[in-house]
Amino acid sequence: MHSGKDRHMTKVAFIGLGVMGFPMAGHLKVKGGHDVTVYNRTTEKAAAWVEKFGGKSAPTPAEAAKDADFVFTCVGNDDDLRSVTTGEDGVLLTMKPGAILIDNTTGSAEVARELDAAAKAKGCAFIDAPVSGGQAGAENGVLTVMCGGEETTFDKAKPVIDAYARMVGLMGPAGAGQLTKMINQICIAGLVQGLAEGIHFGKRAGLDIEKVVEVISKGAAGSWQMENRHKTMNAGKYDFGFAIDWMRKDLGIVLSEARRNGAKLPVTALVDQFYGDVQAMGGNRWDTSSLLARLEK
Repeated sequence: MHSGKDRHMTKVAFIGLGVMGFPMAGHLKVKGGHDVTVYNRTTEKAAAWVEKFGGKSAPTPAEAAKDADFVFTCVGNDDDLRSVTTGEDGVLLTMKPGAILIDNTTGSAEVARELDAAAKAKGCAFIDAPVSGGQAGAENGVLTVMCGGEETTFDKAKPVIDAYARMVGLMGPAGAGQLTKMINQICIAGLVQGLAEGIHFGKRAGLDIEKVVEVISKGAAGSWQMENRHKTMNAGKYDFGFAIDWMRKDLGIVLSEARRNGAKLPVTALVDQFYGDVQAMGGNRWDTSSLLARLEK
C-alpha cells in the first residue's frame, strides 16, 4: 500500500479517539503506513488504540504533536477543539514550522478561520476537513472529506487523508469545508423527515413497507437514507449511526451560520425542532432516522 519510502516514514499525530477518530487513526497507521502517535482525553482509549494498532500514545496533545508532519484533530465541538489546539498543552505550542494541522471535527466556519490564522502565525498550515459517512464509513475507511484551505497545503495533505477516505475535495479557503458539511446536514435533515413521513403514511395505509421501498427506491425517490435506513425505521430500531444529540449540535451550527449569511432554511429549522421533540422522548442517543418515532407516538 505504500507509495515511496518518504511517505512511509511520515510522522502523524492524531488527537481524539472517539467513534470516528479511533478507526481513522487506525487507517493512518495500517493503510497509510505512517508513524502515528495518538492522544485521547481518557487514557484507556489511547492505550486500547496502541494495543490494537501499534504506534504510540502521548500524555498531552502538545507532546503528541511535537515532531509530527501532520496533526489531525477529531473532537466534539468548537470549545474542545480550541482546548486541544490553542489551549495550554494544545498542539500549536509544539508543532514544527511547515507542519500541517488537519481538523476532522464538525465545527463552525469561524473556528476554522481562527485556527487557520493561529497556525499561520506559527509557520504551520491548516485544513478544516469535516467528514461524512458515519461510524461505518470511518471503520471501513470510506469517508467523504470536505476541505477548506490553500491548494498547496491541500495537495500535501490529500495523500495522507486518503488513508481513511473515499472522496476528498477542496471546497475553498479555510472554513469552506465546514460550510460544505453544513450543506450536507441541511440535505439530510429534510430528506429523513420526508422518508419518515412516507413510511408513516404507508403503515397507516396498510401497505407492505418492504415492497413499497423495493419499488420506489429504484426511482426518483431513492436515496442513501432510504436504502440504508428503511428496514430499521420500519422495525422501530434507532441505534444505527449518527446520534440526535450530535445532529442537533450540527444543525445549531447551520442555523447560526444562516442567521449570519441570510440564508432561509425553514425546513431545516422545523426538523431541528422535531429532533428536539425526539430528545424529549428520551431519544438523545437514537440515530437521525428516529424522526419516525415522533410521528408514531
